[in-house]
This record gives sequence, structure tokens and C-alpha cells, in this order.
Amino acid sequence: MSADNQSNNVLLGVACAVGAAVCFTINDVTIKFMSAGYPLHEIVFMRANIAILVTLGVFVPLEGGLKNLKTKRLRQHLLRGVSVLCANTCFFAGLASMKLAEATAIFFVSPLIITLFAVIFLGEKAGPRRWIAVLVGLIGVVIMMRPGSEAFQLAALLPVAAATGYAALHTLTRKMGGSESASTMALYIQIFFIVSSATIGLIFGDGRYAKTDNASIDFLFRAWVWPESKDFLLMVMIGFASAVGGYLISQAYRVAQASAIAPFEYVAMPLSIMWGVLVFAEWPDAIAWLGTALIVGAGLFVFWRETVLNRKPRKPVRTSS
Repeated sequence: MSADNQSNNVLLGVACAVGAAVCFTINDVTIKFMSAGYPLHEIVFMRANIAILVTLGVFVPLEGGLKNLKTKRLRQHLLRGVSVLCANTCFFAGLASMKLAEATAIFFVSPLIITLFAVIFLGEKAGPRRWIAVLVGLIGVVIMMRPGSEAFQLAALLPVAAATGYAALHTLTRKMGGSESASTMALYIQIFFIVSSATIGLIFGDGRYAKTDNASIDFLFRAWVWPESKDFLLMVMIGFASAVGGYLISQAYRVAQASAIAPFEYVAMPLSIMWGVLVFAEWPDAIAWLGTALIVGAGLFVFWRETVLNRKPRKPVRTSS
């Protein structure tokens, strides 16, 4: 590949990653906005139905049509579905009780967990500098959670659990990416969302486990209701945002190296702060800024370190004569 083509691919990948970040933060702020009136899994069910229509109508034809949806890795798709369901459920349940920017900052510990999973499950190696970065990021999470203070809340554990689920999803994607297209993986995720959210709705949709004093629990188990027209339009909007964002982030990692793309996912952090201020009048305090700086700084260091190592020439292997 020529230098010009490689540069163009990086620019395309960066544009896709930034576009995906915009889509995902629109999704996050809208779901938080509706968290007081609707159950999470009803919103997810509506969102997934719109997203699967967009995927089938737009993205699948772009990648060769329905024939490419056949897969021999159904088990891995199921594991990805479980991972992303756990990540979404935990993150959005946390959003119901937390400030948008703080939940997003804690969630960004996921690149550090991905480093850990890559060592354990993919056999990759990590040097002492990466492990120090992981430790710094975890310290940032502890600062954000504020244990021992009146500001501590158990809901802060939910974005950590979401980051773990996302790391598992990313690890599985890296193992499957060579044989599965982006649209195929996106479609199976949306199918899993539809089936799982409908099942949860049938079991808990009468609201008998809601009506507590905990916003996160109520968001998970509130009774399903028919959405008002303006809220239905919001659900349609996040369905489009989910489909477009998922496809864009897959394309970003497909056309350019992960070390070049991943840092741009952090665009979601200032966007989350902006949405929090504009929509909910939430402004992070000094402790939140410190924890955010440690988490984001550690994550960016991991990506920078990966870039440096990838640029180093490999030593030639000696062969016996």
C-alpha cells in the first residue's frame, strides 16, 4: 500500500471513529433523558428493531448482501451478544443514577481491561509500563467512585462492569474479525438485543420489581408502556444512531490500525461533558476531573505505547547454516 493510500485510510478511519463517538454519545444522553419514564429494555427493544432495519437495508448490501450473513461461528456471536448486553445494561443502569460525564469517564477504563484480557485470552504480552498505566487507570476509577465518602454510591460499580463487558466484546471481535464482516457482527448483535430485551420484558415487564428508591433498579424493572409520539421519535433516532455508530466504528478499525484509531474514541469524553451540561446542568467537580484525567491519560498512554512498539523494527531471526 502506498504512503498516500495509507494516509487516506488513516484519515477515513479517524473520521469514522469521531462520527461513531458522536452517534454513541447521542445514544447515551437520549437514553439517560428517557430513563425516568421508560424501562431500559423497552428502549433497547425499540432501538434494536430500528437498528436492524438500517443494517439490513443499508450496510448489509454495501458488504455483499445477505449471502455474507452466513456464519460458522454462532457460538462466538452468542458470546459477543452476552458481552454487549451486560455492557449496555450495566452502563445505562449506571446512567440513571450518575452524571453522564462521570459514568462515561469510568467506562473508559475499558482499554485497560482490554490490555488485561489480551494477555490472558489472546496470549499477547504487556510490559511494565503498560501495567503501570493499568494501575494508574484503576486509581482514577477509585477516585471517581469516592469510597468512604458521602458521595460514594454503588451505582459507580456499574460502569466498571460495563467496561468489563465491552472489553470482552472487543476481545472476541479481534478473534473473529478475520472471518466475519462488520455488518454480519452488527446484525447478530441487534438480533441478540431484540430477543433478550423481549424476553426480559415478558418476565419483568409488568413492573412488579420496580417502585423502589433506586433509580437504576427502577430503570431496569419499570413496567413497559406505550411510548408517546415524541418519545417514539427519540427511540427511532437512537436506533439510527446505534446502527450508524456501530458500522462506523467497525469501519474505522477495518481501514486503519487500532493504535491510530482508538485514541479518537476519547472524543466521547468532552462530548459527554457537553451533553451533561447542556441537557442535565451537570458539571464535573474537581475530584471528577482528577479521576477523569487519570483514566483518560492511562488509556491514551496504552495506545501510544502500542504505536511505539509497532513502529520498532523487528530483530532478524538467526537461522543455522
